[in-house]
Amino acid sequence: MTLATEQPAPTLDQLLARIADIQPLLERNAAQGEADRRVVEESIAALTDVGAFKIAQPRRYGGYGLPVRAMLDVSAAVAEADGGTAWVVALSNVCAWLAGLFSVQAQDDVWGANPDAKVSGVLSPTAETTKVDGGWRVTGRWYYNSGSWHGDWAGLGIPLTDERGEVVDQGMALVPRTDLGFEDTWFVAGMRSSGSNCLIADDVFVPEHRVMSVPPAIGGQYANGEPEEDLFRAALVPVLTLVLAGPQLGLGRKALKLVREKAARKAISYTNYATQAESVAFQLQLAEAAMRIDTAHLHAYRAADDIDTASAGAFPDLETRARTRADTGWAVENITRAIDVLLSAHGAGSFAEVNPLQRIWRDSAVAARHAIVLPAVNYEVYGKALLGRDDQITPLI
Repeated sequence: MTLATEQPAPTLDQLLARIADIQPLLERNAAQGEADRRVVEESIAALTDVGAFKIAQPRRYGGYGLPVRAMLDVSAAVAEADGGTAWVVALSNVCAWLAGLFSVQAQDDVWGANPDAKVSGVLSPTAETTKVDGGWRVTGRWYYNSGSWHGDWAGLGIPLTDERGEVVDQGMALVPRTDLGFEDTWFVAGMRSSGSNCLIADDVFVPEHRVMSVPPAIGGQYANGEPEEDLFRAALVPVLTLVLAGPQLGLGRKALKLVREKAARKAISYTNYATQAESVAFQLQLAEAAMRIDTAHLHAYRAADDIDTASAGAFPDLETRARTRADTGWAVENITRAIDVLLSAHGAGSFAEVNPLQRIWRDSAVAARHAIVLPAVNYEVYGKALLGRDDQITPLI
């Protein structure tokens, strides 16, 4: 198998500078992407050219293998231009990371012939399988597969059955997009351009080397053997959870920027204030929003540092992994509250269709309801871990 010629990976600062250069293009295409319910191909091509989809791809295939914190920063930078596009970038990168946990043979299947291959994925095992010689035959439907329009491969949750048809394990399968059907199902209030549609398998054969058992993976036992890069030893669920905070950070920053910039020119109707900037009430709201956005960054970065530090040493314990889920929920909750404060401070004009604030608000609100980032659920997971209870509500920690 011929691997991509290894080139020096860009630094995070270099990559962010490249993304800054294309932010005007991404922002210009945002409304069209929302109308089409998929990211405009010009934006996908530009992001591919600057390397935005190679953050967590193994270096042996031309990827950058950057730490988890880089995944946050890159998707946040894209979100300053468009939330749906950032969601696709975040999910494509974390699914590339997932593919890097599979066997080397499976990784060769994904990237050996096409180092630019993109991966989408859904962890839920919404399928049926039949054990056959050398693998499984799979039939199922997976909602909602973000970036489904752009992926070359998909990582899909499946039940693993034995020869008697009994479910004996839960797995993740890598399946080429050409083997899968597609149903356009993504009709939503926000994150419309993420294109999170349904992928369909109809009696598709998946060889054993492209299947990874999920329960051992939750504990850090992956199919990739002894990876060359620390990134591919990182804890599974903390990574899958935290990356979803990245787009939120960028959405919060952009909302603050927009409201702050208009404050010196926008009046407060039915008051004596010629500009919002003169109002103490507005100043307090702006400060609160800014502090909440800062708080979100601090917790997201702490979680990223926990993951990145642990991946170079011992696998993190359950309490640390649970705290990552809580950090993610706390970050997301503070962003959504900050955006609500900013929209109230800015006024009813926030909701004009031509105002990007209303799309930021809708994108953030929809993304915040992803099951694995729900604040109340994640706080319960962390609280039970702090108390050492044995009645955890999920194995996904």
